[in-house]
Amino acid sequence: MTIASAALLLFLILDPLGNIPIFLSLLRTLPPERQRIVLARELLIALGVLMAFLWGGKYALEVMHLRQESVSIAGGIVLFLIGIRMIFPPPEGLMGEIPDGEPFIVPMAIPLVAGPSGMAAVMLMGSNEPNRLGEWSIALLIAWGATAAILFSATILYKWLGRRALTAVERLMGMLLVAISVQMFMDGLASYLQLAPA
Repeated sequence: MTIASAALLLFLILDPLGNIPIFLSLLRTLPPERQRIVLARELLIALGVLMAFLWGGKYALEVMHLRQESVSIAGGIVLFLIGIRMIFPPPEGLMGEIPDGEPFIVPMAIPLVAGPSGMAAVMLMGSNEPNRLGEWSIALLIAWGATAAILFSATILYKWLGRRALTAVERLMGMLLVAISVQMFMDGLASYLQLAPA
Protein backbone atom coordinates (compact mmCIF):
# COMPACT_ATOMS: atom_id res chain seq x y z
CA MET A 1 0.00 0.00 0.00
CA THR A 2 1.35 3.40 -1.00
CA ILE A 3 1.07 6.61 1.03
CA ALA A 4 -1.54 7.91 -1.44
CA SER A 5 -3.72 4.79 -1.25
CA ALA A 6 -3.43 4.71 2.56
CA ALA A 7 -4.40 8.41 2.73
CA LEU A 8 -7.40 7.78 0.44
CA LEU A 9 -8.52 4.80 2.55
CA LEU A 10 -8.26 6.84 5.76
CA PHE A 11 -10.05 9.80 4.14
CA LEU A 12 -12.97 7.54 3.19
CA ILE A 13 -13.08 6.12 6.72
CA LEU A 14 -13.00 9.60 8.31
CA ASP A 15 -15.98 10.50 6.05
CA PRO A 16 -15.85 14.33 6.29
CA LEU A 17 -18.63 14.91 3.71
CA GLY A 18 -20.98 12.56 5.55
CA ASN A 19 -20.17 14.34 8.81
CA ILE A 20 -21.03 17.85 7.53
CA PRO A 21 -24.76 17.78 8.45
CA ILE A 22 -24.01 16.28 11.89
CA PHE A 23 -21.25 18.80 12.65
CA LEU A 24 -23.44 21.71 11.54
CA SER A 25 -26.27 20.54 13.80
CA LEU A 26 -23.88 20.10 16.75
CA LEU A 27 -22.34 23.56 16.35
CA ARG A 28 -25.40 25.58 15.29
CA THR A 29 -26.07 26.96 18.80
CA LEU A 30 -22.53 28.35 19.18
CA PRO A 31 -21.26 31.75 17.90
CA PRO A 32 -19.21 31.47 14.65
CA GLU A 33 -15.91 32.24 16.38
CA ARG A 34 -16.55 29.59 19.04
CA GLN A 35 -17.57 27.09 16.35
CA ARG A 36 -14.11 27.31 14.75
CA ILE A 37 -12.36 26.92 18.11
CA VAL A 38 -14.45 23.86 19.06
CA LEU A 39 -13.99 22.31 15.62
CA ALA A 40 -10.20 22.81 15.72
CA ARG A 41 -10.04 21.36 19.25
CA GLU A 42 -12.09 18.28 18.32
CA LEU A 43 -10.08 17.65 15.15
CA LEU A 44 -6.80 17.87 17.08
CA ILE A 45 -8.11 15.44 19.72
CA ALA A 46 -9.15 13.02 16.95
CA LEU A 47 -5.70 13.30 15.32
CA GLY A 48 -4.01 12.62 18.67
CA VAL A 49 -6.16 9.53 19.25
CA LEU A 50 -5.50 8.15 15.76
CA MET A 51 -1.75 8.81 16.06
CA ALA A 52 -1.73 7.02 19.43
CA PHE A 53 -3.42 3.98 17.89
CA LEU A 54 -1.04 4.08 14.91
CA TRP A 55 2.14 4.20 17.01
CA GLY A 56 0.94 2.20 20.01
CA GLY A 57 -1.35 -0.29 18.28
CA LYS A 58 1.27 -3.03 18.02
CA TYR A 59 2.00 -2.87 21.75
CA ALA A 60 -1.71 -2.75 22.61
CA LEU A 61 -2.25 -5.93 20.59
CA GLU A 62 0.63 -7.62 22.43
CA VAL A 63 -0.69 -6.58 25.86
CA MET A 64 -4.22 -7.80 25.07
CA HIS A 65 -2.88 -10.98 23.36
CA LEU A 66 -4.81 -10.13 20.18
CA ARG A 67 -3.67 -11.25 16.76
CA GLN A 68 -3.64 -8.87 13.81
CA GLU A 69 -6.14 -11.12 12.05
CA SER A 70 -8.66 -10.57 14.87
CA VAL A 71 -8.36 -6.79 14.57
CA SER A 72 -8.67 -7.00 10.78
CA ILE A 73 -11.86 -9.09 11.00
CA ALA A 74 -13.32 -6.92 13.80
CA GLY A 75 -12.40 -3.72 11.94
CA GLY A 76 -14.02 -5.09 8.79
CA ILE A 77 -17.25 -5.87 10.66
CA VAL A 78 -17.41 -2.42 12.31
CA LEU A 79 -16.60 -0.69 9.01
CA PHE A 80 -19.29 -2.77 7.27
CA LEU A 81 -21.91 -1.71 9.84
CA ILE A 82 -20.93 1.98 9.49
CA GLY A 83 -21.04 1.68 5.69
CA ILE A 84 -24.53 0.13 5.85
CA ARG A 85 -25.71 2.93 8.16
CA MET A 86 -24.33 5.47 5.69
CA ILE A 87 -26.25 3.86 2.82
CA PHE A 88 -29.42 3.30 4.87
CA PRO A 89 -29.30 5.94 7.66
CA PRO A 90 -31.69 5.38 10.59
CA PRO A 91 -34.22 8.12 11.48
CA GLU A 92 -32.14 9.34 14.45
CA GLY A 93 -29.07 9.83 12.24
CA LEU A 94 -25.82 7.95 11.70
CA MET A 95 -24.58 8.17 15.30
CA GLY A 96 -27.96 7.98 17.08
CA GLU A 97 -29.18 10.60 19.53
CA ILE A 98 -26.72 13.42 20.21
CA PRO A 99 -26.54 15.22 23.59
CA ASP A 100 -27.20 18.97 23.85
CA GLY A 101 -24.59 21.60 24.75
CA GLU A 102 -21.06 22.23 23.47
CA PRO A 103 -19.56 18.96 22.26
CA PHE A 104 -16.35 17.80 23.95
CA ILE A 105 -14.58 14.70 22.61
CA VAL A 106 -17.88 12.80 22.19
CA PRO A 107 -19.36 12.65 19.59
CA MET A 108 -17.29 14.93 17.32
CA ALA A 109 -13.71 13.77 17.95
CA ILE A 110 -14.80 10.24 18.89
CA PRO A 111 -16.53 8.49 17.13
CA LEU A 112 -17.38 10.87 14.24
CA VAL A 113 -13.77 11.54 13.16
CA ALA A 114 -11.73 8.97 15.11
CA GLY A 115 -14.19 6.10 15.01
CA PRO A 116 -13.61 2.40 15.72
CA SER A 117 -12.99 1.62 12.04
CA GLY A 118 -10.38 4.39 11.78
CA MET A 119 -8.66 3.20 14.95
CA ALA A 120 -8.65 -0.40 13.66
CA ALA A 121 -7.30 0.70 10.26
CA VAL A 122 -4.35 2.70 11.65
CA MET A 123 -3.63 -0.01 14.23
CA LEU A 124 -3.43 -2.60 11.45
CA MET A 125 -1.17 -0.36 9.35
CA GLY A 126 1.18 0.18 12.28
CA SER A 127 1.28 -3.44 13.40
CA ASN A 128 1.53 -5.02 9.91
CA GLU A 129 4.41 -2.82 8.73
CA PRO A 130 5.98 -1.11 11.77
CA ASN A 131 9.01 -0.10 9.68
CA ARG A 132 6.73 2.26 7.70
CA LEU A 133 5.25 4.17 10.65
CA GLY A 134 6.61 7.44 9.26
CA GLU A 135 4.85 6.86 5.94
CA TRP A 136 1.58 5.91 7.65
CA SER A 137 1.83 9.06 9.78
CA ILE A 138 2.14 11.15 6.59
CA ALA A 139 -0.87 9.34 5.09
CA LEU A 140 -2.87 9.99 8.26
CA LEU A 141 -1.88 13.68 8.26
CA ILE A 142 -2.94 14.03 4.59
CA ALA A 143 -6.32 12.40 5.26
CA TRP A 144 -6.80 14.44 8.45
CA GLY A 145 -5.80 17.67 6.70
CA ALA A 146 -8.30 17.07 3.88
CA THR A 147 -10.97 16.21 6.47
CA ALA A 148 -10.23 19.38 8.45
CA ALA A 149 -10.36 21.54 5.30
CA ILE A 150 -13.76 20.11 4.33
CA LEU A 151 -15.23 20.43 7.83
CA PHE A 152 -14.01 24.03 8.19
CA SER A 153 -15.77 24.75 4.88
CA ALA A 154 -18.89 22.87 6.00
CA THR A 155 -21.28 25.84 5.84
CA ILE A 156 -20.17 26.84 2.34
CA LEU A 157 -20.25 23.23 1.06
CA TYR A 158 -23.68 22.66 2.57
CA LYS A 159 -25.06 25.75 0.82
CA TRP A 160 -23.29 24.94 -2.44
CA LEU A 161 -24.01 21.21 -2.70
CA GLY A 162 -27.29 21.07 -0.80
CA ARG A 163 -28.65 18.31 1.39
CA ARG A 164 -29.49 15.94 -1.48
CA ALA A 165 -26.02 16.07 -3.05
CA LEU A 166 -24.35 15.52 0.34
CA THR A 167 -26.66 12.56 1.01
CA ALA A 168 -25.80 11.07 -2.39
CA VAL A 169 -22.05 11.51 -1.74
CA GLU A 170 -22.39 9.98 1.73
CA ARG A 171 -24.18 6.93 0.32
CA LEU A 172 -21.54 6.54 -2.37
CA MET A 173 -18.84 6.66 0.33
CA GLY A 174 -20.90 4.13 2.30
CA MET A 175 -20.79 1.74 -0.67
CA LEU A 176 -17.01 2.18 -0.95
CA LEU A 177 -16.62 1.54 2.79
CA VAL A 178 -18.71 -1.64 2.53
CA ALA A 179 -16.40 -2.88 -0.26
CA ILE A 180 -13.29 -1.97 1.78
CA SER A 181 -14.74 -3.64 4.88
CA VAL A 182 -15.44 -6.88 3.02
CA GLN A 183 -11.86 -6.89 1.71
CA MET A 184 -10.52 -6.20 5.22
CA PHE A 185 -12.64 -9.05 6.62
CA MET A 186 -11.54 -11.47 3.86
CA ASP A 187 -7.86 -10.55 4.31
CA GLY A 188 -8.10 -11.17 8.05
CA LEU A 189 -9.92 -14.46 7.53
CA ALA A 190 -7.43 -15.61 4.88
CA SER A 191 -4.49 -14.81 7.18
CA TYR A 192 -6.17 -16.64 10.06
CA LEU A 193 -6.85 -19.75 7.96
CA GLN A 194 -3.24 -19.81 6.76
CA LEU A 195 -1.94 -19.64 10.33
CA ALA A 196 -4.54 -22.01 11.81
CA PRO A 197 -3.20 -25.52 12.57
CA ALA A 198 -4.27 -28.18 10.08
